[in-house]
Amino acid sequence: MARGNSWPVRLLRAIVWALALCVVLSVASVMLLRWINPPYSAFMADAQITAWMSRDRTYVFRHDWVDLTRISPNLPLAVVAAEDQKFPEHWGFDVEAIERAYELNGHRHRVHGASTISQQVAKNLFLWSGRSYLRKGLEAYFTVLIESCWPKRRILEVYLNIAEFGYGTYGAEAAAERFFHKSAARLTRADAAVLAAVLPNPRRYSAAAPSGYVQRRREWILQQMQALGGPEMLNDIDAYPNRRH
Repeated sequence: MARGNSWPVRLLRAIVWALALCVVLSVASVMLLRWINPPYSAFMADAQITAWMSRDRTYVFRHDWVDLTRISPNLPLAVVAAEDQKFPEHWGFDVEAIERAYELNGHRHRVHGASTISQQVAKNLFLWSGRSYLRKGLEAYFTVLIESCWPKRRILEVYLNIAEFGYGTYGAEAAAERFFHKSAARLTRADAAVLAAVLPNPRRYSAAAPSGYVQRRREWILQQMQALGGPEMLNDIDAYPNRRH
């Protein structure tokens, strides 16, 4: 048998082709989702399957996509203030936040994250839950793709439609209807700050019955929203220095 046709060579060739196919499919998926609204996310699918398998009758799936123009500008400002204040500037990663989290994690048992909004979109939309070097590597890969292919407004729009704001409640419209009995377009600054306050752990913290921690975080977020300059700050988000979209 010719050396070039040995099984190790064929296996290596198959692996290379498989990786190339994965790259092509992932790039194509990200490109399509710049214009096509995802009806579901990997995180939603995982939660739904887990609820089915555990026969959790308390799980009620709520999700209703709305365009960014139909979401009160208070909410995107609130989540930027709470989750990622350098969102208009960075290319997917907040290096300073990562360094701070690394230092904190080295001195405390509790793990502190430093995920940007772009990283959260990559993780929730495409990947599975859990912690591993493989998942983190794929998260970084999809974050780079998203930042390269989507304008910042699209990243915000997708994030606000797939983020979990309560158990089984995904996106701004479902959250506004469930917790405030109004549409996402009518969310006030206080409403938006409460929703942003529960994002770190929406299954522990409640927007319907805010704990003392959530109330304190809401007040801090309101202050940060004001410091950032109000909703107008996001109007020209894609015209920020160094943005190429």
